[in-house]
Amino acid sequence: MKKTGIAIAIMGLGFGLMSGGVSAADMVVKLGHVGPLTGSISHLGKDNENGALLAIEEYNAKGVTIGGKKIKFEIMGEDDQADPRAGTTVAQRLVDAEVVGVVGHLNSGTTIPASRIYHQAGIPMISPSATNPKLTQQNYAGVFRTIANDVQQGGAIGKFATGALGAKNIAIIDDRTAYGQGLADEVEKSAKATGGKIVAREFTNDKATDFMAILTKIKAQNPDVIFFGGMDAQGGPMLRQLKQLGINAKFITGDGACSGEMLKLAGDALSGNAYCTQAGLPLDKMPGGKDFKERYKKRFNLDVQIYAPYAYDAAAAMIEAMKVADSTVPAKYLSALKAINFQGVTGNVAFDAKGDIKEGAITVYQYKDGGWNPVP
Repeated sequence: MKKTGIAIAIMGLGFGLMSGGVSAADMVVKLGHVGPLTGSISHLGKDNENGALLAIEEYNAKGVTIGGKKIKFEIMGEDDQADPRAGTTVAQRLVDAEVVGVVGHLNSGTTIPASRIYHQAGIPMISPSATNPKLTQQNYAGVFRTIANDVQQGGAIGKFATGALGAKNIAIIDDRTAYGQGLADEVEKSAKATGGKIVAREFTNDKATDFMAILTKIKAQNPDVIFFGGMDAQGGPMLRQLKQLGINAKFITGDGACSGEMLKLAGDALSGNAYCTQAGLPLDKMPGGKDFKERYKKRFNLDVQIYAPYAYDAAAAMIEAMKVADSTVPAKYLSALKAINFQGVTGNVAFDAKGDIKEGAITVYQYKDGGWNPVP
């Protein structure tokens, strides 16, 4: 997607003395998280926040020294409601607070406009979940992401639909967000290039729950596969309505709906005809995935939704760059961030010249045995 921000600010000695557990010799580095913490996809925003929080807690436990000072990382949460206007408002608030780094946002639609504000302020940012390719096509030197983009994901979905699923006629629906529409555009390109015919291209919005009119139009076209570009809050109800209308086409969606919450929302409408993709390896196949899953569950008493490992690696990448540069000043640690290369939870974390993750994998999942299972 995809789709939240970690802002980093250096606080003075006075704050350190008030924060509790911080000695006079410590330097407090403030990490603020911004994402949809209310609304229909708040579970994904909280998932990102938890991933980032776990990273800074573990770095604090190990101890980090930068510039001869022991560092105390702290996190502050902000809610952007998955709204571009709220996202830019929060971004400016962080700039005004003199933050020195940002990880996020969650959604492409909030990350892209916010990235301009951070760029103008000279503040590096890393997104763990914004997948629209436009994010890193802006030629902003300090913009990065730890997840594969929609060119890779959309291409994989289109090829899977026409190849493994044998689709000739494909219907596409998107939610008209930067993420949903962008991914749908890439799926359409890939499907056409591999022999598929697009028999319908419809759109809704990211607040809708009634899709009966759209699906009735699509039913008349008798598609083999229906692709939905959007989030689980719409994907779940859409699957239920597909079942109500007796539409038997295979259903595939992207990472925004490839979640545990999607399983709850779709309920008994799910079958072996439902597929989704995630930009990355399955959690249990990530180099640090199994251990991360256990640590996350122990700390929050929750299961990972989707992006928490990428948020963890995004926070870790920024902290590792500061360690290499021995500085928290953006102008000093940015070059180290561009050249960073370490083994994270999700795999090798290193960025190309545009700021995209170098080794961005895509995994296709099928609904089976009550959950999402990787397709061999």
